Amino acid sequence: MNFLEKYGIKINNQDLLLRALTHSSYSNEHNCENYERLEFLGDAVLQILVSDYLYNNMDLSEGDMSKTRASYVCESACSKYADAIKYKPYIRVGHGQLNNINETIIADIFESIMGCIYIDQGLAAAKSLFDQVVVPYIKHHEVFLGDYKSKLQELVQTSKSCLEYRLVKESGPAHDKTFEVEVVIDDIIYGHGQGKSKKEAEQRAAMDAYNKQAK
Repeated sequence: MNFLEKYGIKINNQDLLLRALTHSSYSNEHNCENYERLEFLGDAVLQILVSDYLYNNMDLSEGDMSKTRASYVCESACSKYADAIKYKPYIRVGHGQLNNINETIIADIFESIMGCIYIDQGLAAAKSLFDQVVVPYIKHHEVFLGDYKSKLQELVQTSKSCLEYRLVKESGPAHDKTFEVEVVIDDIIYGHGQGKSKKEAEQRAAMDAYNKQAK
């Protein structure tokens, strides 16, 4: 597992890195630890690194920093970072999940890898990966799907409306589910979205609703 070496990072604790790549479906079958605790830590590491970068490099208000940060820590963004790092072949999932290593899992593991790097090498090494992988997207003002929930929330707060996401349908086998979510604003349905995770469905529903509200 040398996918981090091209970034000048060598993990000393390979067991920790293996844990960062282990989904709960695999750990349940093999009675070992999964990536969830590392994901929790890595999410915080990514949040502070994005926050620090925005504070020191962009003249944005607090609200704009929050919206911008949300775009670069969302599921779609983390999945895109994974494409550059190319760790998908090393992900460990259970038999029922083998054909469904979806965006949610891939994105979660980016955060768990950040957590692993932080524990094994410290914040400077995590920042090194961040600078090489994430910062180019920020510099190019890439807008990820995940930004639409914060955009819609801001729009709703401005009009003092009530916003709610409702799961209306869940279909497919356990290893390959599809979720359908609707966005309800003041008891009126404004948008629909489908995805392989509830988060993705909510983001797509938010994009649908935002585009309608912003017209």
